[in-house]
Amino acid sequence: MAGRLEGKVAAITGGASGFGETTGRLFVAEGAQVVLADIQRERGEGVAESIGSAARFVSCDVTSEADVSNLVDTAVREFGHLDVMFNNAGIVGVFGPLAATPADEWKATIDVLLNGVFYGMKHAARVMVPRESGSIISTVSTAGVVGGLGPHAYTAAKHAIVGLTKNAAAELCRHGIRANCIAPHAMATPLTAEAFVGDRDDIDGVMPILEEMSPLKGRAGLATDVANAALWLGSDESGYTNGLCLTTDAGFTTGSRNEAPGWVDGTP
Repeated sequence: MAGRLEGKVAAITGGASGFGETTGRLFVAEGAQVVLADIQRERGEGVAESIGSAARFVSCDVTSEADVSNLVDTAVREFGHLDVMFNNAGIVGVFGPLAATPADEWKATIDVLLNGVFYGMKHAARVMVPRESGSIISTVSTAGVVGGLGPHAYTAAKHAIVGLTKNAAAELCRHGIRANCIAPHAMATPLTAEAFVGDRDDIDGVMPILEEMSPLKGRAGLATDVANAALWLGSDESGYTNGLCLTTDAGFTTGSRNEAPGWVDGTP
């Protein structure tokens, strides 16, 4: 099915690479016009140029409410309105045990991962409420669904976004606006490549690791898996879906693993 976003306008943070870039390309292929936002100016401008006239790039630090507000205003100015807001920008942030976590690094991580999403929701709502329609999507993580999968600040922020999504859905539904989030597991993206092999551009190098980790034998999670989830949530096909945390994790959060469970072979 082509044209699933025909006539729609989307704003995507973290749009210069990874999930954001892949989603931007898919959205345009499905008929949307997009504004990509990122702190990676040169890379983002190159992505927008390669996509063509249906894409724009805006330099945006999501920790700045003014930058996020400008992103939304740019989408409206350039393309007339805003239908889809994809709050996708992210970092891993501060590592380490609780007792050794510096407060300033904690706050900086929360600022990107949680406050940046709040600003995106706030300013998307500002322009969507008068039109009484829209879809707000945020990237979470399986670390926002269960504990023990990520650093403390990252996990706290991602859990908070799940809760914020549910509250936004409860408030905005009366205006015809839906809010949902996507929770990927370990996916083949620059952020994951940097974490696992120390080089954000070495996607090929991280693929064997992710294939081995995946509950689905030999099938790593890909940026296109998240982009396809965002496409569905941004399209009218999910028109009755609101307040959902949609996992793209091969079943990891529901107990699927890449080895047989004990009850299959009779072991405890």
